[in-house]
Amino acid sequence: MPDDKRDLDPSDGRNESVNQRMDRNWNELLQEMRVTQTGTQILGGFLLTIVFQPKFAQLDTFQQVVYLGLVVGATLTTALALAPVHLHRSLFRSHSKAELVTIAHAILRVALAGLALVITGTVLLIFDVATGDLTVALMASGAILGVLIALGVLPVLARKDWVRRRIEQSIQRSARSTSV
Repeated sequence: MPDDKRDLDPSDGRNESVNQRMDRNWNELLQEMRVTQTGTQILGGFLLTIVFQPKFAQLDTFQQVVYLGLVVGATLTTALALAPVHLHRSLFRSHSKAELVTIAHAILRVALAGLALVITGTVLLIFDVATGDLTVALMASGAILGVLIALGVLPVLARKDWVRRRIEQSIQRSARSTSV
């Protein structure tokens, strides 16, 4: 068997070499990074304009602390979302695609968590400035719950279902091979 075919996973239904798989995974990560980068940059840009609004001087200490925390969070999240691109440039032509994909995957997950925090904090700040009452806590709690479900619970449930299907497929293959 040729070396580039040695590490194929025949149970996944694809006929691709390790290099082809890493190229596909990198391209999928790039698409996800584009969405994350755009969203983070737009949100960060929005936050940067708030300080120049006349009402900014009326924010209380809590609101100013939340705002500054959000600016720092958005900046760090943007940097994290851009880091895999720089990493790709740094590792270009070094035959390190597997490492690049693994590291970029981890960085993007952290960036998504940062984005979830910035989105939630932005909802908190907006509702606090707009209402100044208990509605803030309720709406921010709802936003946190929605973000946690979308970014935390759904992937875990999807992964469990994927693992369950893989186990069932493996059992079916074993049953077929032993009955032959």
